[in-house]
Amino acid sequence: MSPYQNLRNSPVFADLCRVSARLGRDPLQVQGPGGNASLKDDAAMLVKASGTWLADAETQDIMVPVDLARLREALRTGDPKADNGAAFVPEGENPRGLRPSIETSVHAIFDWPVVLHTHCVATIATALRADAGQVVAERLADLGAAFVPYTKPGLALAQAIDAAADPGTRVLVLGNHGLAAGAETAEEAERLVREVVGRLTPAVCGQEPGTPDLPQSLGDHGWRTFDHGPTTALAFDPEVLGRLRGGSFYPDHVIFLGPGVFVADVEEPAEAALARAAAEPRQNLVVFPGRGVAMPADASPAMQAMARCLGDVAQRLDPEAALTRLTAEDEAELLNWDAEKYRQTLDRSPAAGT
Repeated sequence: MSPYQNLRNSPVFADLCRVSARLGRDPLQVQGPGGNASLKDDAAMLVKASGTWLADAETQDIMVPVDLARLREALRTGDPKADNGAAFVPEGENPRGLRPSIETSVHAIFDWPVVLHTHCVATIATALRADAGQVVAERLADLGAAFVPYTKPGLALAQAIDAAADPGTRVLVLGNHGLAAGAETAEEAERLVREVVGRLTPAVCGQEPGTPDLPQSLGDHGWRTFDHGPTTALAFDPEVLGRLRGGSFYPDHVIFLGPGVFVADVEEPAEAALARAAAEPRQNLVVFPGRGVAMPADASPAMQAMARCLGDVAQRLDPEAALTRLTAEDEAELLNWDAEKYRQTLDRSPAAGT
């Protein structure tokens, strides 16, 4: 029996699938195909496949085997191959031909048997603060937490984690990105996730959204209103919307909604605003101030999940905190990355979300 099959047959793996599915069904923890999980021993690792959904962990085989020993050696030597987990999938162990998560190297370098990585909105709202490192030190120090400033997922992020973490690090708050928790068991890792979220979640008292009047003005242009309360509320809160304009804050927003937050002019006809959005690359969300929010009528489940996430994160922002945005170079790096293009292809496939 291979070491990968030994991992699959272990009680810890069954527990990991249950915990992963539970987290994956919680939109305040995971949105669409975001987030991932892994189980490893000294030489072998199982990690969530790129583009799959954690919510499916109990009903589908979403885990991919990775030669952990080879991958760690590549990470130690800075081998560029470590940026692509597919290069370390053992031949004959991956009959479905799935690719490992784009964050496989993160799981490899974070030296715990179980690692859970979520894009929980409370952590993102903290992780994009300019003073995020200080907040993490003040609120999470006793959990063995480390803050890692934003770095592109993959080899570069793994190297940044290796520099920031020590053997006692159990929690990683990733700048403009999310949360990772490492433990001996899935239940213990989930408890860490829940504890971090409890400490970082503010009292949420977001503005009640107004009544959108967009359906009539959107007409037959191929767009429809998006009616998630916190996201709709952005159209009726000029202060928060002003803070969100002019940049992107976390990778999956860029990948599934497009760079930045597209805001129509106050008096701009819907048809004109949608034409402007269509002329820009990958704009899948338009905010109409005082009117509501719209998405393409054929928006994928992942796009819809990320539109919801935007409102949920905005609802948890500290109004006094300065925010750190992704740069234009960060956005371009994500959009031109083959691993992210692969996720976008899966998201648009007929089986996406199944």
